[in-house]
Amino acid sequence: MTTDNRYSIGIDLGTTNSALAAFDHSNEEQQTAETFGIAQVIDQNVVDARNTLPSFLYIPSEHEASGDMYKLPWNEAPAHLVGAHARDQGEKQPQRLIHSAKSWLCVPDGRHNENLPLSAHPEVKKLSAIQASANYLGHLRDTWNHEHGDDPIQSQDLVITVPASFDVVARDLTMEAAHQAEFKDVTLLEEPIAAFYAWLADHQEDWRKIINVGDVVLVCDIGGGTTDFSLISVEEEEGNLTLSRIAVGEHILLGGDNMDLALARKVQLKLQEEGRKLEQWQFFGLAHSCRKAKETLLADESLDQASVVIPGRGSKLIGSTISSELTRHDMQETLLEGFLGSCGVHDHPQVARRMGLRTIGLNYASDSSILKHLAKFLAEGKKFVDPSSDLGQVTESRQFLHPTAILFNGGVTQAGIFRQRVIDTVNQWLQEDGGEPIKTLELDDTFLAVSRGAAYYGSVRRGKGVRVKSATVFSYYIGVESAMPAVPGMPPLMNGLCVLPTGVEEGSSFEIPGSEFGLVVGETVDFRFFISRERPNDESGTTVEDAESHLEELSTLEIHLPIENAGEGSNAVIPVRLRVSLTELGALEIWCDAIDQDRSWKLEFNLRED
Repeated sequence: MTTDNRYSIGIDLGTTNSALAAFDHSNEEQQTAETFGIAQVIDQNVVDARNTLPSFLYIPSEHEASGDMYKLPWNEAPAHLVGAHARDQGEKQPQRLIHSAKSWLCVPDGRHNENLPLSAHPEVKKLSAIQASANYLGHLRDTWNHEHGDDPIQSQDLVITVPASFDVVARDLTMEAAHQAEFKDVTLLEEPIAAFYAWLADHQEDWRKIINVGDVVLVCDIGGGTTDFSLISVEEEEGNLTLSRIAVGEHILLGGDNMDLALARKVQLKLQEEGRKLEQWQFFGLAHSCRKAKETLLADESLDQASVVIPGRGSKLIGSTISSELTRHDMQETLLEGFLGSCGVHDHPQVARRMGLRTIGLNYASDSSILKHLAKFLAEGKKFVDPSSDLGQVTESRQFLHPTAILFNGGVTQAGIFRQRVIDTVNQWLQEDGGEPIKTLELDDTFLAVSRGAAYYGSVRRGKGVRVKSATVFSYYIGVESAMPAVPGMPPLMNGLCVLPTGVEEGSSFEIPGSEFGLVVGETVDFRFFISRERPNDESGTTVEDAESHLEELSTLEIHLPIENAGEGSNAVIPVRLRVSLTELGALEIWCDAIDQDRSWKLEFNLRED
């Protein structure tokens, strides 16, 4: 980060919608970040600025690409169309539409593969999830630069948000997409933390009066494609309130998109009862129309129903279009009971038994109950808090970690009925477990909070606000191969050495206690890294036997470590001790210090930023 850039720019690279906000450091009166209007094609030959950029990419046919219907002020013939009209066109031709590219970054196999859209016809040139993400970022770059030519985005302090549950590889791929979009000075920030920064920005004068020592804030982020939970603690350090992120949940592919499909299924069954059958391609158009109807009903409580229109094709269908309606009763019953139905704190998500064969796709949540996922998260949250700290009212007798405040984020939580159902259910759990009711922290706009908070974070990094500490919420391990005689059919044993325990704050450095290790230098070797979400009590230097069975593997670092004063082709095993640094930018540095010589080798593994 440089401190002489005019703007700190926050980009919410969302699963369903992306947004951009900026904090102008040259304006001494500015206290919070401002949302930036994103110019985009909203219809053929129509360009307008919107607060969000729908994260959809449409691959035009040769005929479409040859015209000027998708012309932008900075590009008369874009190869791909992104944004609002891309989403609309894709509903008519789903085989040309890429969506949920962000979630594809989490799929271990084929993250670089050019395999999207999955259902594309042979003549459609597919893209990878990284390329699609780079297209969204490139569009944000171009629309900003078109209006701020004297302060191009590549020269500003950039913060791009990612889900707190993103693994290391998914974060690195996000950075790769940013580099493809020609971004330079980039920092990654977790979305729940960004949302909390937006709340801090809105309450700079009174946040210390609203939350107190011992509070645990639950950030409940329900977006278009994903649901994420995080916990932020409020503690005291040298007489001052400090904020720390203490736990994050799993990356759950469950959100507003699922709700739209559920509504579409409701209308589809109604049409079938009327003797009207939809083709498969029409169902996606129906989901798109149900999304609009849902938004209409949620925005205007005086309406009892909203129209749904499904595009038709050919003379065999009843007319050119099929019309129906979505009633408020059907919407609330489908969404509240299907996704936010009341449940007990012991009711956790059910894992459905899988079929032996399935189509290639994302690892969607098999249980649609958002509250069951939340119950599981809070039950597991106990292990991240020391009972003697009084955080979250954790005691041995309590069944789950008690959040004392809740901050909603994500487009789904714009609707008051959804927020209230979550609040009522959590309060019921708290009451049954002997806890106090939860208090609500309000955000002005949950659609745009993440981008605003990310931009405000740029100001915090310059010392103009309180910083939320981001300690590690998982334990990280490096693979150590055991020296043993060769046995046919038996690979060498692989153990996991804990190099970064849960709870280590960025900026920390320490030595790994215990034995010496042999470092192979002078040839290309692999270093394997692992993670555990289930071992919060492992300390630095703890060895986990059979790492492949008990830990989750992240990735492999292939590297050639040099050897001095030796000819080409020479190699050696050097006795070393290990020390670790977790930088302020989230880079895990493992230093291998030679025991009998003044020499060190560094391995770098990025936890947050490339």
